[in-house]
Amino acid sequence: MQRLCVFCGSSAGKDPRYAESAHELGRLLARRGIGVVYGGASVGLMGAVADGALAEGGEVIGVIPKHLMRVEIAHQHLTELKVVEDMHERKATMAALSDGFLALPGGAGTLEELFEVWTWAQLGLHAKPVGILDVGGYYAKLGEFVEHMVDEGFLNTPSREVITIDPDPVALLDAFARHDTVPVDKWAS
Repeated sequence: MQRLCVFCGSSAGKDPRYAESAHELGRLLARRGIGVVYGGASVGLMGAVADGALAEGGEVIGVIPKHLMRVEIAHQHLTELKVVEDMHERKATMAALSDGFLALPGGAGTLEELFEVWTWAQLGLHAKPVGILDVGGYYAKLGEFVEHMVDEGFLNTPSREVITIDPDPVALLDAFARHDTVPVDKWAS
């Protein structure tokens, strides 16, 4: 894995563990020689991931739409900042640059990005690993709901197994390293 796309909030959230974990994830990725691809902001968890990776001399590529340059306060010290036209181009660019996807805590935008790449994997559009770093149990209820989707017959087991949820970033990255690159068959039972 050369680059990992990190989806996360442009705010830091209420619990200081969120920003601490984001910063440590950035450092861990850089120490493992894995570049960061993310939304390009200098604020919130986005800024913390970027700053952590940069502190360790890592590669950090930000992708930000023109209309968010001031709102998300584009990071000015990245390896590269790609300014794109809109959110669709942002997500496509981030996906093209990345060998996997990981979500930290965030809001609706983070979930939307995560669900899109998970859906793409389910449809066989990519075979890259997808994971969630469950900081402080932030995603515990989402994990329960995912199991509920399986139980109710709206998500098959192979599609469920596309996503790895773990509170330990080292365990997640190790799982990504073992990831099977065979596309998932959404219609298999």
